[in-house]
Amino acid sequence: MTETTNRSILVVGGGISGLSAAIEAAEAGCQVYLVEKEAYLGGRVARMNKYFPKLCPPNCGLEINFRRIKNNPRVRFFTMAEVVKVSGSPGDFDVTIRVSPRYINEKCTACGKCEEAATSTFPNPFNYGIDLVKSVYLPADFCFPLRYVLNPTIIGTEEAEKIKAACPYNAVDLSMTPKEFDLKVSAIVWATGWRPYYAEKILYYGFGKNPDVITNVMMERYASPDGPTRGQIVRPSDGKPVEKVAFIQCAGSRDENHLPYCSGICCLASLKQATYVLDQNPEARVFIYYIDIRALGRYEDFFVKVQSDPRVTLIKGKAGEIQRLSSGKSVVQAEDQINGIITKEEFDLVVLATGMVPSTVDGELPVAVARDSNGFLLDSDGTGIIAAGCVKQPVDVATSVQDATAAALRALQFTVRR
Repeated sequence: MTETTNRSILVVGGGISGLSAAIEAAEAGCQVYLVEKEAYLGGRVARMNKYFPKLCPPNCGLEINFRRIKNNPRVRFFTMAEVVKVSGSPGDFDVTIRVSPRYINEKCTACGKCEEAATSTFPNPFNYGIDLVKSVYLPADFCFPLRYVLNPTIIGTEEAEKIKAACPYNAVDLSMTPKEFDLKVSAIVWATGWRPYYAEKILYYGFGKNPDVITNVMMERYASPDGPTRGQIVRPSDGKPVEKVAFIQCAGSRDENHLPYCSGICCLASLKQATYVLDQNPEARVFIYYIDIRALGRYEDFFVKVQSDPRVTLIKGKAGEIQRLSSGKSVVQAEDQINGIITKEEFDLVVLATGMVPSTVDGELPVAVARDSNGFLLDSDGTGIIAAGCVKQPVDVATSVQDATAAALRALQFTVRR
């Protein structure tokens, strides 16, 4: 005999996995609470230019999910929020949520008057610090919720008061403080995603010192129409268009000194980004330095297509030190293992394919869940805490959605007493 309870599901993380799990559970008839630490939903997918398998902009898919959430009364979401405490047992969890102040309330219409009044700037987190934003800003052109955020560092300053006075809707609330509240839920889907490996730790590549060495996630923002250069792929040091680009695979991955594992998607990401360069500049040339190209199943045809392009050169060999010349060019040295020679090539831009690191790699978690040696969450049947997406293992967007749907189904089982 089963008895349906009136309890709810908590989804932690508002990226593509968290969104998918929340929507599927809610549309199955369950009350869902979605908690996201950033000021917007969509996670890292929202910061991509294109994604597999269709190579289309992610905004179309995200917009559909945002509409499904907006129109579903069973979903309540909280941005700039985090889980600080979990107690109880499967089917009966008590959860404490802390929401950080946004200093902009629900009256905001995103008219931009507050931004016009702001004077100070800081590195834009959405664009990985490539450009600057004002002290009050929209997280992105296409963000949900479409509401401004005020940088807390200016609270108590004259600038903050000017911003408040500029708002015609009384949406700027400088008196906001952190708030905590409690929830009772039957199950928790942990979908907090991933972050890029810190490229500055790979000293011989010079990331952070050579401005023309960037990471693959930064490349997505350069190529995006809503990115810092409005989709123009340029050399960061001087803003000139690029003619010759190097993609370095396994930047820190499959390396006992950094990440011992393969993230699986980096090869495809670089192949995709090679098409960004060539579509924008048909005269450009692209070099891809790799250990092994991993493009399995349906992606094999895409690899063959890019590989057959005469403007693309693949070099099997791990790239060594990158040197910056006085001309501004960056020299990549590598051993061409197939031809048995040492190669040296000059490039306008070098893109490091850094691996995926789970958000759970550092620090204590507010939930009792097992992690492997690399910080990925392990499946734990019967605990009521279900991991989903890249927090379990490196996967692409399509696989994340599938895994999140499965996680929602598992979570729903805890809303039924047997």
